[in-house]
Amino acid sequence: MNCKRITLLLFLALTLGKVPAQDRNTDKKSSPPRLLAEGSGQFAMAGGHSPEDSLIIHYYKPQHFTDSSAVVLVIPGAGRNGDDYRDSWIKKAQEYNVLVLSPEYREEYYPEFWSYNLAGMYKDVKINKERTAVESFTISNEPQEWIFQDFDRVFELAQEDLDLKTDTYDMFGHSAGGQILHRYALFQAQNKAHRILAANAGWYTVPTDAEEFPYGLQGTIQSSDKIDFSSNLIVFLGDKDDANETRGSLRHTPEADKQGRHRFARGHYFYKASQEMASKRNAAYRWKLEIVKGVGHDYRKMGEAAADYLYKGK
Repeated sequence: MNCKRITLLLFLALTLGKVPAQDRNTDKKSSPPRLLAEGSGQFAMAGGHSPEDSLIIHYYKPQHFTDSSAVVLVIPGAGRNGDDYRDSWIKKAQEYNVLVLSPEYREEYYPEFWSYNLAGMYKDVKINKERTAVESFTISNEPQEWIFQDFDRVFELAQEDLDLKTDTYDMFGHSAGGQILHRYALFQAQNKAHRILAANAGWYTVPTDAEEFPYGLQGTIQSSDKIDFSSNLIVFLGDKDDANETRGSLRHTPEADKQGRHRFARGHYFYKASQEMASKRNAAYRWKLEIVKGVGHDYRKMGEAAADYLYKGK
């Protein structure tokens, strides 16, 4: 990332009024000032598909963070509350000395579930008057319109700002964030993410050509023979996110219910179907299924488990 890009992002961060003075690094010796000061903060960043559609990056930088420390992008659920997700990782970030970056995609610029859960892969959407169903839509097959491209950009900004030695980052997303991340692995496997933990997603895009998107790949530029099953996708499931779980909304359509009646079952369905598809192709399969015991639809506890999974003993 060049100096002009950094200058533009600094300008956005400061002029949009999203960075409290106490969150900025005001050390006069630093030139230019760092976006990522010690502790908690936030800054604005131009959106990938449209610079005007900005997003807010909530971050936490531990006191002893170094240029060799790890970086994790934490993708919020449907509430898009990047600040809360960032805060839920602070204790573990301190323990493992990890930089946390959590993007907030505001409804103002990224409306409804198709702009977030589906990463912008739906467009021209019409909803019925009762707002109970989608009447029509167009599948976007233009990758520059998807939010996936933002993730490497967020990391690269931190990498440039902090002179990081690492060239990769980890990812954790819960609920709607889990939907985004398993689709990220499906549709944009060429990325800088090292490990992608898709946690407790409500429903899945299965890597099959036999079903129409968003339940399958039909109608998209992706196909089952192009899926990279060797990437480090981890389907991360709380075993209590089952039929007894009442937190969070859960889609029930014939296509979604085919995957199971609850998130725990649907995660298993996605993993097994993906494994079978890779076997048919004789493709290397590195995706993993990890079960978190005693946890339901709880992003805080799932985040703590994710931090331990990624960094404990490392």
